[in-house]
Amino acid sequence: MRNLFVDSHCHLDYPGLLDRIDEVLANAESAGVGLMLSISSRVRQFEGLLAIAEAHSNIFCTVGTHPHHAHEELDISVSDLVKLARHQKVIGIGEAGLDYHYDYSPRDAQMEGFRRHIAAAQETGLPLVIHSREAETDTARVLEDEMKRRPFKAVLHCFTSQRWLAEKGVELGLSVSFSGILTYKSAEDLRTTAKALPQDRILVETDAPYLAPVPHRGKSNEPAFVSHTLKCLAEVRGTPEAEMAAVTSANFFRLFDKATIPDGFRVAA
Repeated sequence: MRNLFVDSHCHLDYPGLLDRIDEVLANAESAGVGLMLSISSRVRQFEGLLAIAEAHSNIFCTVGTHPHHAHEELDISVSDLVKLARHQKVIGIGEAGLDYHYDYSPRDAQMEGFRRHIAAAQETGLPLVIHSREAETDTARVLEDEMKRRPFKAVLHCFTSQRWLAEKGVELGLSVSFSGILTYKSAEDLRTTAKALPQDRILVETDAPYLAPVPHRGKSNEPAFVSHTLKCLAEVRGTPEAEMAAVTSANFFRLFDKATIPDGFRVAA
């Protein structure tokens, strides 16, 4: 029986991973990554994502529309999301949120999509995977408003925002997930944030195929590389690496409580 190590956010249906999925999964197994959560970015492409999850006992998925594509899927309703989320392999909603860095989608469309996904999370009880980039004030405002209306579970994924947003998220009951950016030389402020947060609210992820950690920076990312982010997080927090792995995995299952532990693994913490 092996301790379970989780990549809490990747995109296995994206080019660079899907076309070599057997190799990617073999690499993950060799690195000790026993479970992967593959994240939806377009509901209209959900069928392909779900097929990957159905084919592998250690892969789960979410359903939702990335803010970059919010304007393309405004015809998808809350009830549509709720219906798709009933599948046993779907353990979360999103990713959804606000991205004011690229503004690929009009901000009003992003906001409408964000609130719809929150409503789906509220109705299903599944956690929302939140994307927020250069939109701290609006993200915090929406989260506060919606939490007052009806509490829901969520994670601020690939966190790179200002520390106050992470602290606000924790105050509202959210978790915070760190990607390979944590390992970058320029990310000292982010490491300070990671050190300060409560241990029971932190996750690790790759966001593969993007944001490969040091020493793979500049290459295509994959779930196996989450071990480098985990090592950095353990160093930042002064926690043994094995303990940090156990903590982040336990935190994952506490948040994504619809997920099941794959055969041959256990959650140590």
